[in-house]
Amino acid sequence: MAASIVSQIVARGLRGASAKHLFLDKFKCARVSSRRWLNLQEYQSKKLMQESGVTVQRFYVADNAPDALQAAKRLGAKEIVLKAQILAGGRGKGVFDSGLKGGVHLTKDPSVVGELANKMLGYSLTTKQTPKEGVKVKTVMVAEALDITRETYFAILMDRACNGPVMVGSPQGGMDIEEVADKTPELIFKEVVDIFEGVRDDQALRMAAHLGFKGPLERQAADQIKRLYDLFLKVDATQVEVNPLGETPEGQVVCFDAKINFDDNAEFRQKAVFALDDMSESDPTETEAAKWDLKYIGLDGNIACFVNGAGLAMATCDIIDLHGGKPANFLDLGGGVKEKQVYEAFKLLTADPKVEAILVNIFGGIVNCAIIANGITKACRELELKVPLVVRLEGTNVQEAKRILSESGLPIVAANDLEDAAKKAVAAIAKK
Repeated sequence: MAASIVSQIVARGLRGASAKHLFLDKFKCARVSSRRWLNLQEYQSKKLMQESGVTVQRFYVADNAPDALQAAKRLGAKEIVLKAQILAGGRGKGVFDSGLKGGVHLTKDPSVVGELANKMLGYSLTTKQTPKEGVKVKTVMVAEALDITRETYFAILMDRACNGPVMVGSPQGGMDIEEVADKTPELIFKEVVDIFEGVRDDQALRMAAHLGFKGPLERQAADQIKRLYDLFLKVDATQVEVNPLGETPEGQVVCFDAKINFDDNAEFRQKAVFALDDMSESDPTETEAAKWDLKYIGLDGNIACFVNGAGLAMATCDIIDLHGGKPANFLDLGGGVKEKQVYEAFKLLTADPKVEAILVNIFGGIVNCAIIANGITKACRELELKVPLVVRLEGTNVQEAKRILSESGLPIVAANDLEDAAKKAVAAIAKK
């Protein structure tokens, strides 16, 4: 039972996450999925690549059918691929509420692009990674479709074990790289990069050879590898994954698809990149929470969880579930909390019509419990809290915090420990 709650949290928290981080050695592959706050559309990532001299398909972006048609004509390509732009995978097998099947279409007739775009733009596309109602498509990418003779995999990522960047490649691209690493680990190649020296020519050429590029293509692939590393540094990426890095019949090495993870701590110097963040597909409550440095994930229950620390949040959700309740959310205050954040957190929780009780579970380490208590009392008074509130506080300045709550005159239910808090929150709803 508890495991299902944790899996819901993980699934919601990692929605929109980019490529998996791979830490590979000669014999094994370990996978760590990272939460990604900066979400870029495919065309935005490709534009960043273009600006670094990386070879990608020629493309245009349109937000209406006539512009999409004109873009298709301007390309003058033998074949055109039209892609709906949403922050979710599985677009090719998705379905629009207009009746159109597939968010990715190939055509050799430019005039068809306008008709297809008309059935995409303004309609919701549902895939295996979107909510049930789908995601409304606001832009489409009109690109030149290129034949691929051969597909390879290439990535640059930060690896703690190596204290810096690592290049990972395989001649088996266009598929699940974890499966390749598991079944044929000998086809996974790794090059550790000296952060001060960068990618050397011999390293780039060796990786290109491992990927199976031959003759003039080997030098061309090595050049693309070095340009991808330049992009990796320029945008403060934690990972740049290209799958596939392909070879065309015309003898060109092209990055057909790329996923980029960014270091959130570098936002202060990557303002132009972070300004591209498309928040339109994010949950409005999660977006509002992020403005106050709060981590919020909505769930389907009726007991709001207000905690500090992701581990404590999941434990709180689990124990509520264990005692017959259902968590309505996962809200993590984190450290360095101010009263204003507590107040804003309560605003988010009380705005959810599903919430019938609130459970506050704070373990004060770097968090001062008195600050939490002052924030709670202020929120209760100003927001005129109408639902039962159960509070469990432990740690720094907890006695002062308990005094503030007890002298507030507010109907706050104190709990001795986490289990006691969960039982009282569930019981409070049962009494209603």
